[in-house]
Amino acid sequence: MLAPQSRASGSDPVVLGLALVAVVTLLRLWGLWLSDTDLFFDEAQYWIWGQNLDFGYYSKPPLIGWVIRAVTDLAGSDSPFWVRAAAPIFHGVAALALIALARRLMEGRAALLVGLAYLSLPMIALGSLLISTDTILLPFWCAALLLWARLAETPRLGEAVLLGLCLGLGVMAKYAGLYFVIGAVLTQIFLPTYRVKPALLLVAAVTCALVIAPNVIWNQTHDFATLSHTADNVDWVKEPGGPSLHPGKLAEFLLSQAGVMGPVLFGAYLWAVYVSLRRGSATERWLLSMSLPVLLLVCVQAFLSKAYANWAAMTYPAAVLLVVLILARRAPWLLWAGVILNLALSLALLAVAPQAKTLRRGEDLLLARYTGRIEMAEAAVTVAQGAGVSAIVADDRQLLADLFYGARAAGLALYAVPHTGKSPHYYADQFPLDASAPAELMFLGDAAPCAEATAIAPLALGDGAYKGRALVGYLVPKSCWLAPTN
Repeated sequence: MLAPQSRASGSDPVVLGLALVAVVTLLRLWGLWLSDTDLFFDEAQYWIWGQNLDFGYYSKPPLIGWVIRAVTDLAGSDSPFWVRAAAPIFHGVAALALIALARRLMEGRAALLVGLAYLSLPMIALGSLLISTDTILLPFWCAALLLWARLAETPRLGEAVLLGLCLGLGVMAKYAGLYFVIGAVLTQIFLPTYRVKPALLLVAAVTCALVIAPNVIWNQTHDFATLSHTADNVDWVKEPGGPSLHPGKLAEFLLSQAGVMGPVLFGAYLWAVYVSLRRGSATERWLLSMSLPVLLLVCVQAFLSKAYANWAAMTYPAAVLLVVLILARRAPWLLWAGVILNLALSLALLAVAPQAKTLRRGEDLLLARYTGRIEMAEAAVTVAQGAGVSAIVADDRQLLADLFYGARAAGLALYAVPHTGKSPHYYADQFPLDASAPAELMFLGDAAPCAEATAIAPLALGDGAYKGRALVGYLVPKSCWLAPTN
């Protein structure tokens, strides 16, 4: 059974944590309200998923689309604020789950510091100003950690069901939720103190399977589209002659993790890994089992191909717990230095977001990728309406995402260029140009798509994501892609 460390007398850290989380969440909602950024094209795609509810989508499982749809319907608005509004709330819930877990593992003040450290992480600060699948997954992951610890101490059927529910919903947010299984297996094999009874694990597994079953069935009936797209990320398995090695990309990925967790706390985590492997307690080794395998797995991916900084995001809930547990005893000054640095970075993000369209680095906007997208969509609508066409077609996923969101009230039909074989993106899969399209429409792109295309006008674009792109509207017959019908 678990042997939680003694808790400090005084106020319950969960109660104090609730107040802390509420203040930080409200501050981040206020910053989000003031933000001057456009939806990034991934966010715009998640929004359109919410407009077309399903049990799965081309590149991700469905939960993020459901969450966005629920929030925007309740708010009665599809503005960027409401599309993203769930983000700081979900991170707040994740922080509360970690505080509740920390309360079982360490003394009260340190448990409160876990919540503060988690909320200070750069990835959480940035993730509270955007909406992403990691953001939707994290509270379910953190709740699953809490429930695992509770089940290891006191077996309860209801909590086993809740564990399976959290794991299932996590997988429905992002397939990275399955990383939890790796840590769970290691725990069952090597850490008797944190073992959960097999019967309860079976209950959790069945519950999880029932939750994710609709997505599994959806994949079966859609040629395993989401799984196929996910598999494309590990493209090295298909390389003839075996995978090539990329030590530079591994180094780049590891450096990026200092930006994800914060440089001081990430360095402290690597030290905590060393300490835990040498002479760690059962609790420290459990937290290591629930964090390090994720980081190592993504490091392998980076070494063999590439890995984005956020791919190891599920490392950091348990990593924060481990860092606080060890540093609070051995080097509290270092822990506070890391948290204070991260909080300064978090405040800087809040200060920058409202100045997205004015703050510059040289001649370019500092946050160029988050601006100019609505402007592009409005310019495309102006050109199309000026030419008297009622539909726009494009082939670029980024353009299509920004058009579907930015031109949503224009009354124009939007299509993707049709492709034979496997669709290259969600829009080609769900909105391909077909026979129902008008005979003439506007193609938006950098070059004419066929000999019959006639340039209407270039788009008037300023700063932002499309600066420097010579986007032109072309009048084209749909026979440019479709054979004429009699």
